[in-house]
Amino acid sequence: MLVNIKDIKIKKRVRKDLGNLEDLKNSLRTYGLLNPITLNSKYELIAGERRLQAATQLGWTNINANILSNISEIDELEMELEENNQRKEFTRDELLEGYRRLEKLRNPSVLGKIIKLIKTFFQWIKSIITSKKK
Repeated sequence: MLVNIKDIKIKKRVRKDLGNLEDLKNSLRTYGLLNPITLNSKYELIAGERRLQAATQLGWTNINANILSNISEIDELEMELEENNQRKEFTRDELLEGYRRLEKLRNPSVLGKIIKLIKTFFQWIKSIITSKKK
């Protein structure tokens, strides 16, 4: 649900240090909000303070949010702790593999470029045949 940022209330939070938000802001600029923030039915923030602050600093006026109804204060605190505690960073090898794959996609070999060109050609032919059948 799209929510007006100025309607969101931030109550006492466990996390005090939001850290550097520049990378997160760059991600929001490039890809948008990949995971909505979480609010209770009173529009009090449960999870996603860094995303909310980064969006606010970018001048966003609205943000996607999951709104949860009928949850206790205990559940809210557990969710805040869980969201921030259950993250697992990539291992060094996982990160290297991911960047290798990204580099390969961004800069394919000559053979890769030829294969992509052939696929594009056949997709174009297929679209022509399909449009003539209509």
